[in-house]
Amino acid sequence: MKQLRKWSRILHRDIGYFFIGTTLIYGLSGIALNHMSDWNPNYSVEVNNFSTAINLEKSNTIKENVLKLLDEVDKRENYKKHYYRNENQLKIFLKGGSSIVVNVSNGKGYAEYLKKRPVFYEVNYLHYNPNKIWMWFSDIFAGALILFAITSFFMVKGKKGITGRGGIYAALGILFPILFLIFYL
Repeated sequence: MKQLRKWSRILHRDIGYFFIGTTLIYGLSGIALNHMSDWNPNYSVEVNNFSTAINLEKSNTIKENVLKLLDEVDKRENYKKHYYRNENQLKIFLKGGSSIVVNVSNGKGYAEYLKKRPVFYEVNYLHYNPNKIWMWFSDIFAGALILFAITSFFMVKGKKGITGRGGIYAALGILFPILFLIFYL
């Protein structure tokens, strides 16, 4: 048992050091993704209101007029496509997910610009397993978390270990999610 405890500490410590960065990234992005109803963790949104005298009603010259509007409001190079939401609203799609909405009757509109949030966009992306290499790394990380849990059983002995207070905490840590699933789903 002494050797098991010794190797549990060594593995727990050394593998833990290796995965510190991954743990922080998954922890921070997990919190951000848990609160998506409160904020957009991937993008910040900036809205700019404007008014134009350019005729944006349906016509043969609508694309040229849309490009003229973009010269005023944004850049014509960002144009992707446009469509009419209804008789009075024109929506223009821009590169990068941004868009412009204009009331063609009165020329009032707004531009909605999406900007990737630094750090959060990238680390949140990792939760979606973007490629095979990251999928394998994530599986190895999940295996390491399982190993952390198992080695922690053998690290402390006596009344503070798994046969004492540690066992009670471990049981509560297993029961809490199970009870949550039973009562809230």
